[in-house]
Amino acid sequence: MKRAATIAAAEAARLPIMLSELRLPTIKRLWADLAGQSNREGWPAERFLDALLAHEIAERETRRMARARADSQLPPGKSLAEFDFAAVASVSKAHIMALAEADSWIAQGHNLLAFGPPGVGKTHLIAGIGHALVDRGYRVLFTRTGDLVQRLQAARRDLRLPAELTKLDRFDLLALDDLSYVRRDQAETSVLFELIAERYERKSIAITANAPFSAWDEVFPDKAMTLAAVDRLVHHATILEMNVESYRRKAAARPGRAQDGQQGTKPKSVRGNSNSIPRQNG
Repeated sequence: MKRAATIAAAEAARLPIMLSELRLPTIKRLWADLAGQSNREGWPAERFLDALLAHEIAERETRRMARARADSQLPPGKSLAEFDFAAVASVSKAHIMALAEADSWIAQGHNLLAFGPPGVGKTHLIAGIGHALVDRGYRVLFTRTGDLVQRLQAARRDLRLPAELTKLDRFDLLALDDLSYVRRDQAETSVLFELIAERYERKSIAITANAPFSAWDEVFPDKAMTLAAVDRLVHHATILEMNVESYRRKAAARPGRAQDGQQGTKPKSVRGNSNSIPRQNG
């Protein structure tokens, strides 16, 4: 009896070491409690093993989601649940929720383009879709377009632009915010075209822009590159026209309601136009 107890104690002491080597931190933390419960309730070995593995898998998924959310750089609090669809009548909630479920457009490398004046919720809408895609297991990167252009410019100067573009390939959706603020007087904005061309029909891009396509000559070095970039973006794309009055402007006009000016959050009563949403082309 004493020998059996000694062996059991030695095995129990070895278990945490082996579980650490196998990188099973959740089982390492929970096995003793679950073993006690199993012994008290007379679980068969299969149930005990199932319980251990279920906890490990669940916590791995939780950690994976947390890493994906952090890697995405999506702005917190910009969920679709907080977006006021009533304020932008040109945007169909059903259509947006379908996009958030990645109804094949991500797998096919299609794009998503949101146009409208400042303050109407473009960033919130794209970020909300991004958060929903992360929830569904997709990899998303949200960035200001100007910041990414600078990153790609630095990569080109260091002769590592192809490697940098390859790094971005791990993201199913690349969300570029505020494209209209990029100007061609910034050195080598042609890297933006190279990014668009690299992802064409393979990986999805989402873009928010204040300016229509006709003003994009201010972004790219020449008209031919502008036309080529627009052609690649719209070939397989959903275009969201959000031509309504700015939330921030409305909030500024209402005394004591400054907090309503946050982009995309739910003001109490705002109405947009009734333009329909162009559906996916191609």
